[in-house]
Amino acid sequence: MIAFLAGTVAVRTEGGCVLLTPGGVGYEVGMVQAVAAALPKVGGEVELFVQTIVREDAIELYGFLTWDERELFATLLSINKLGPKTALSILAVFTPDDLRRLVLSDDYTRLIQVPGIGKKSAQRIFIDLKFKLEGQGISGLEPFAPSLDGGAGSAFRDALMGLCNLGYDEGEAKTVLEKVFSDQPDLDVGSALREALKLIAKRRS
Repeated sequence: MIAFLAGTVAVRTEGGCVLLTPGGVGYEVGMVQAVAAALPKVGGEVELFVQTIVREDAIELYGFLTWDERELFATLLSINKLGPKTALSILAVFTPDDLRRLVLSDDYTRLIQVPGIGKKSAQRIFIDLKFKLEGQGISGLEPFAPSLDGGAGSAFRDALMGLCNLGYDEGEAKTVLEKVFSDQPDLDVGSALREALKLIAKRRS
């Protein structure tokens, strides 16, 4: 199973990219749309954690900036009648920790924010997700973001590493993240990456 890819962007698509590895093999990788929109230009360097899905008629790859997102994607796929498209839509709205907090708060209604998920689907998905995440042990998760003294500094460093892995210049990445954390100092890593990618995409549009 392919779990990690590093290479250059050969083609950008609306839902991902074709990633060319140093060995000369190109892999088509799907991803959350916000990440796809903020990918570097063709020729830029990218590193992604990958989930491989093997079907009878195809092998599909989906890429993520963090291992946690990749693991939550796999967990979502294990829910009955929930496919890759819906799983990506959920991760486009919620970070992994958001989903854990949702489970801890017993609030399935937030899932209705995801396009294509209605009340009945949200209830069904929530029940399965709660069972699976509680089985992984989430009781120690803090309901609120950590203080600036500790957690935020770590989140900044991890988010910076994530942007650099995507091929962004470290100086540009730092500038963008400083803006993001200045506006929202309590963001976790996943949320910070999403906000940074949105800001980069907006600046380049």
